Amino acid sequence: MSEMATVPQITVDDLAAAVDRQEVVVDVRMPDEYVEAHVPGAILIPLPELPSRIAEIPDADPVNLICRSGARSQKAAELLASHGRSVTNVTGGTLAWIESGRSTVSGPERG
Repeated sequence: MSEMATVPQITVDDLAAAVDRQEVVVDVRMPDEYVEAHVPGAILIPLPELPSRIAEIPDADPVNLICRSGARSQKAAELLASHGRSVTNVTGGTLAWIESGRSTVSGPERG
């Protein structure tokens, strides 16, 4: 594989500020993980579906990507960056968000 795009990493504190600013957050976990708990306002697009669903991601700068711990969202961020999108990866993912004591939403995706 060719050289990967360098993706800016943000903390859950940075993400909380981004959520407050109503920035786009895309959760790339699987639907069952998302239903269990997700960051308020996060859009669900599972990583395996991302290549065919890039057009569904709002045209935002940046798009904040999150998964369980940061690995899948890193792959998603690299993919989107290779398509010219401005992205960030949330280090520690949803686990770090929960461990920070921030609120989550449970239940199916809205929309």
